[in-house]
Amino acid sequence: MHRLTGKTGEDSLIEMSPTDSFSDDVNGYHHHASSSTGSPEQGRSEFALTPDVRVESCESLNNSLASLAPSDHSDSPQFAPQTIEQINALTGFSRKRALFLKFRSRIDKQKYSKDSVFFRDGVRRIDFVLSYIDDKDDQRKQERRRVYESNLQKVGLELETEDKTESEDGKTYFVKIHAPWEVLATYADVLKIKVPFKVNDIPDNSEIPMNWLSTPFRLPGHIMNPEPDYFTAPFNKSKSDFFLIEDKETFFPPSTRNRIVYYILARCPYFKDECGDRDKKGIKRLLNNGTYTAAFPLHDSRYWTKSKDPNCESERFSLYKYWAKFFCFFKEQPLNLVRKYYGEKIGIYFAWLGFYTEMLFFAAVVGTICFVYGFLTYDDNEWSKEICSEEIGGNIVMCPLCDQKCTYWRLNITCNSSWQSHLFDNVATVFFAIFMGIWVTLFLEFWKRRQARLEYEWDLVDFEEEQQQLQLRPEYETKCTNRKLNRITQESEWVLERTATDVMGKLFLCWASVILWISLIIACIIGVIAYRLAVYASFASIMKNNTATNLDVVAPYVTPQLATSVTASCINFVIIMILNLLYERVAIKITDMEIPKTHVEYENKLTVKMFLFQFVNYYSSCFYVAFFKGKFVGYPGNYTYMFGSSKLRNEECEPGGCLIELTTQLVIVMTGKQVWGNIQEALVPWLMNWWGSRKARSHPESLYSRWEQDYDLQGFGQLGLFYEYLEMVIQFGFITLFVASFPLAPLLALINNIIEVRVDAWKLTTQFRRPVAAKAHSIGAWEEILGGMAVLSVVTNAFIVAFTSDMIPRLVYMYAYRTHDELNMKGYINNSLSVFNISQFSQEERPEEYPSWFNSSITTCRYRDYRYPPDDKKRYEHNMQFWHILAAKLAFIIIMEHVVFMVKFFVAWMIPDVPSDVRARVKRERYLVQEYLHNYEVEKLKIQLSQNSNSDCTCTPMIYPSLSKHEVLSECL
Repeated sequence: MHRLTGKTGEDSLIEMSPTDSFSDDVNGYHHHASSSTGSPEQGRSEFALTPDVRVESCESLNNSLASLAPSDHSDSPQFAPQTIEQINALTGFSRKRALFLKFRSRIDKQKYSKDSVFFRDGVRRIDFVLSYIDDKDDQRKQERRRVYESNLQKVGLELETEDKTESEDGKTYFVKIHAPWEVLATYADVLKIKVPFKVNDIPDNSEIPMNWLSTPFRLPGHIMNPEPDYFTAPFNKSKSDFFLIEDKETFFPPSTRNRIVYYILARCPYFKDECGDRDKKGIKRLLNNGTYTAAFPLHDSRYWTKSKDPNCESERFSLYKYWAKFFCFFKEQPLNLVRKYYGEKIGIYFAWLGFYTEMLFFAAVVGTICFVYGFLTYDDNEWSKEICSEEIGGNIVMCPLCDQKCTYWRLNITCNSSWQSHLFDNVATVFFAIFMGIWVTLFLEFWKRRQARLEYEWDLVDFEEEQQQLQLRPEYETKCTNRKLNRITQESEWVLERTATDVMGKLFLCWASVILWISLIIACIIGVIAYRLAVYASFASIMKNNTATNLDVVAPYVTPQLATSVTASCINFVIIMILNLLYERVAIKITDMEIPKTHVEYENKLTVKMFLFQFVNYYSSCFYVAFFKGKFVGYPGNYTYMFGSSKLRNEECEPGGCLIELTTQLVIVMTGKQVWGNIQEALVPWLMNWWGSRKARSHPESLYSRWEQDYDLQGFGQLGLFYEYLEMVIQFGFITLFVASFPLAPLLALINNIIEVRVDAWKLTTQFRRPVAAKAHSIGAWEEILGGMAVLSVVTNAFIVAFTSDMIPRLVYMYAYRTHDELNMKGYINNSLSVFNISQFSQEERPEEYPSWFNSSITTCRYRDYRYPPDDKKRYEHNMQFWHILAAKLAFIIIMEHVVFMVKFFVAWMIPDVPSDVRARVKRERYLVQEYLHNYEVEKLKIQLSQNSNSDCTCTPMIYPSLSKHEVLSECL
């Protein structure tokens, strides 16, 4: 059956005789695989003959039929009547027409490839593909498809169906959609798509000093700039001759074409005229209820080779060759080609990710220098020498770290951790914390400039004002019941009437859900803390009892504190991953309940909900270690316990400080998330695609159609980019909020992002169907989130240096409390530890066992704090040094924050958000649009006046009928 274009008759069905399909051959293979609108069974007649001879198997049948096939290689091989009679005899006269047609199709497909993006006529481009599996028992789905496809044809789209006998699984139908010029022009006008009207005449005078150094990192010019630079203006259908239209078939690129077609698909109803159910609208609902199994635009070629069709651009192959391969990691990204193929929204993401990676290079270099400084000053670490010394650290007896199960211990067993702590806790840490506060500002300001340049180059300057209202979500439109005059446009538009009670009820429900899940995270973190407190004693007991047996090798390196920290971090990471999977569905569900008006508003609402959850989920454990652990411990004889009267005593920091534990926590969560994310992004889609296409890979290329190849790939999804942004913003938080504890974090992030760019490019090019092109002029709500995290990072790093690091106590000791004339740290360890009389331990706090070296001459133990000794009148109260250190910490926080914020605001004020040359080009383009439109109208008026002088007709010439912006679809229907 033929699928005819436009509206043909009442139901667009044309019956054909069986013999028509034998001789009808277009573009190398037959139309018999096409079916008309509606059920595939409609329009297929049975080719029933009287049985006489029975064939034993399909294989013998194929061999017999092949022997009867014509030997010539004409485009349309013809069978003689007697041959058909022999075939009828071979098939036993009971075979239906479908078997013979499938054989004929097999012969043709071996000669003519279906790896094409065009209809059978080789002219009309496939702009979109719908797939479905026909269920004969489900008449409702068949009726929906029939009405929906009929309505698509009434809009002007052209359809062509591939029968299930042509598909690999033998049960999937493919509906190919083509948008003719009239439809494209109409909706380009509606969507205000900018198109070229004049070649850009502004010379590019930007020259980079020592440009030759960047030659190894460059890509060929035709890849970096696949299109000439034009001045553009919003398309106007009534003034189509104003624009540079050389060929109507190629004027709109494929990304624009599939965007227009999807706009129609998302709003086309699948109800009859007499059934006015407004909810029955759009391809999304049809996908959700199983009427269609997939809807996607086609890739233009296979990714590893160019298309054999000269009319096909093979841009997918170029993207794979120059962008998606990992060995191109040092090359620049072909952002203009990415934008042309995938649309501006995906292009903006990769532009931001590439720019973020470039800026990380400078942070990674400085962070590495700070780490190297800590390594080079390893031997100058006086306090670590005292800890490791047998004369000092070996003679200092420390108080038990838990009740009963823990015993007394010597300070020198923490020798290794104190050396490790120095690598990250040194003078360079302060410098790096200040540097990162300024780096964040430079990153955000330079990105604004880069984004402004992309907005101009990609015709997104006025996108916010002109485009957003046209991006109404179909889910919102179906809920609208009234029309209201827009005060700005003075046009009537659909609005959703909501009562105050309804709005407040939904807001309360949505945010109550968010708060509930955040509370669940906090409860899980408290559970992890309880785990740390409970198992610390167990680790201490196990290591004490096994020191002489099987733990000799690791005993000097693995302390109970380290074992507890590592296992707790791993458990916390698993909890984070599980809660993520659960909350994603909840966040999407409650955002759907709010019924946002536009796609941008929907994404912004979802972004806020997801980020608040992820912020608490990922960072809460780091906040605990940085700002709570070891701060509310009490002192021997008067310890603070979790949950009041429980036996879980609050954790203490090691004598080397809690910074090394914060570093451990940061490395495990950050590295684990990045490794797991890359596995999830790359390996899982590859395995699913490999398994799904395992049968089709054995077929010749000509048998594996372009739409089947893409159908076997994974769908990218509407929120595909959302998760990519979320992953990078969470990483951004790790390298800014806690970077003072781990200067190598930017280096790890840089290595990950270099891989991330190519992994994202590879999976998008090879493992996913082509996404529907979408416009975006910025990174959206993520920009405000990054700005907020930049401000918060200054505060957190100042507190980490002041309260988590031992930097301030050391400086106070060196300048105010040292007992010798030299300006060094000798005696710091003894000064930083307070004394407790062990006879004052209660029975519940006394250790059950004592180490072999403990004797009755030991009457005191030491603990980490600044308190008066037991023989003082103010025993166990904070001494004056404690208050001096606290004052110095608060002063440092205030000074650091003010200095960094002043520099941040000064840098932000100095750097304009929009480059001067971009501002000039925008003004030039607006001027040219007005001038050229004026000249165009004048010339048109002259022609009209000259025509009126020679004719009595006084009507205004119109190239195309004018249609209302928001009602084009309904008008066409």
